[in-house]
Amino acid sequence: MGDLTIGIDIGGTSVRASVVDDHGAMLDTLRAATPPTTSALEHCLDRLVGELTSRWAAKAVGLAIAGFLTPDRRVVRFAPHLPWREAAVAEDMTARIGVPVFAEHDANAAAVAEWRFGAAARGKNSLVLAIGTGIGAGLLLDGEIYRGSFGVAPELGHLTVVPNGRVCSCGKLGCWERYCSGTALVDTVLELLADGDWGRSQLAADVAADPGSLTGRRVAGAAADGDAVALAAFAQFGASLGQGLAMIADIFDPDLIVLAGGVGAASGLFLDEAREHYARLVTGAGHRQLARIRGTQLGESAGVVGAAEVARQAIRVQAGETVRGRT
Repeated sequence: MGDLTIGIDIGGTSVRASVVDDHGAMLDTLRAATPPTTSALEHCLDRLVGELTSRWAAKAVGLAIAGFLTPDRRVVRFAPHLPWREAAVAEDMTARIGVPVFAEHDANAAAVAEWRFGAAARGKNSLVLAIGTGIGAGLLLDGEIYRGSFGVAPELGHLTVVPNGRVCSCGKLGCWERYCSGTALVDTVLELLADGDWGRSQLAADVAADPGSLTGRRVAGAAADGDAVALAAFAQFGASLGQGLAMIADIFDPDLIVLAGGVGAASGLFLDEAREHYARLVTGAGHRQLARIRGTQLGESAGVVGAAEVARQAIRVQAGETVRGRT
């Protein structure tokens, strides 16, 4: 099994922790709801690691965090869906639990996992979009993470796609992730239901009975069952995704785009629609090569596996080993 490490994917909705071997296999997994306060979140992370290390000899912990990190990943500056602000998360956790902890942006962690073990393995310049509660993005240039000058690139989920559109948790209006994420699916369904009569839609009946029960996962399940409202929501989702991919292609010109994250794992519901809009809207349409667009091979596990791989690479570098494609 080689070096065992723990990967923890800390999203706005849930926390998932796994022991991962050096082949990317998850050996033991725990889940928890994401607590709303700093102290509760830190207690949750310590508890999950404690349970896993009581059963496995893990050498390090990697955190996949949905937020802005400093270039050295020592400080979480801001996280739209998490309580940390200017917090030395990895260092503080290391001091609390006595095991080396390393932090990474969640989309970068997913990108590392897909490049090392999954759908991005043969890409030269690859973009991994982690679509879940929001949108994260990781850009790989010949296997190396591109971070920008100050450690926050590429923050694509907060590009404005609808001027004066939906309010985003980042404080802006009309961000891409407000139209292309799990939470966006919920808003789109509610807007569709407010605008018309959807007859025999089971999803419409369920929302009428209990509006608070609607989630992106339920919309995906309803779409898979052929529900008209859910399919209409995914059609809008696919169009928004294609619009954003066209913008990304104009900026980065990647040869491969991988859709990861919780919603990305359901790409069969919207990928054809997204490809069609992307091919039509990209600058120079019909006169340039288009990026291959693939669904994830690792599904919702990409963030966890990538975080564990980041931790594994970090301890190997500290031990003086040469690591190909290290982040």
